[in-house]
Amino acid sequence: MSQQAATGNRSKLSEKGLLTPDNCVVALIDHQPQMLFGVRNSDRQGIINSVIALAKATRVFELPAVLSTVETKSFSGNMWPQLRAVFPGQEPIERSSMNSWDDKNFVAAIEKTGRKKIVLAGLWTETCVTLPTVQAIHDGYEVYVVEDCCGDVSQVAHDNAMKRVIQAGAKPVTALMVMLEWQRDWANLGTYDAVMDIVKNHFGAYGMGVEYAYTMVHGAPPTKYPEYKVPLAAAAHK
Repeated sequence: MSQQAATGNRSKLSEKGLLTPDNCVVALIDHQPQMLFGVRNSDRQGIINSVIALAKATRVFELPAVLSTVETKSFSGNMWPQLRAVFPGQEPIERSSMNSWDDKNFVAAIEKTGRKKIVLAGLWTETCVTLPTVQAIHDGYEVYVVEDCCGDVSQVAHDNAMKRVIQAGAKPVTALMVMLEWQRDWANLGTYDAVMDIVKNHFGAYGMGVEYAYTMVHGAPPTKYPEYKVPLAAAAHK
């Protein structure tokens, strides 16, 4: 593969221990309504925001993504529609097991990518994140747990889960950290605009700072968002 391009729109990055779009797979586990209902250690809307940001970055940098759900019909509900919208047409791997590493289809999907680094997030941290992380590391994978895309039933449960995966060898990261590690260089213009779009939509003060710099310092026009359309009442559809 040439140094100029790993794909049509981005440069190949050096690795040296870092994540690149060419050396990892993203695994998103059990981001479902019932699982989010039980989260008490973190702001639920914040988790949704971080997960969607990570998912969008996964698409921008053209990484393989493995999506998985547990007991959709009997307990957990469908994968969040906001997340499904980022991966249209990709069906999540349905499981009965709490530990996705016990599911042969999940493990096969990871193996199929040929990548040994897993960027992993899920609900809840103490089970759906900890168990596959510990076992994947045991099987020779390097796991990066995206902490702001995870949540648990209490702060102590989440904290102890993170301590356990770190002790097992996992690396704690955040959605923004991962995206910027994939971008690495602002001269990589093939992904620059898409990264800035994610920043402005999902990363709060950083996004506002970017908008301010564009408009007030560089004289660019304000970002144009689609006009908001008030949803029609259900009766209007009949």
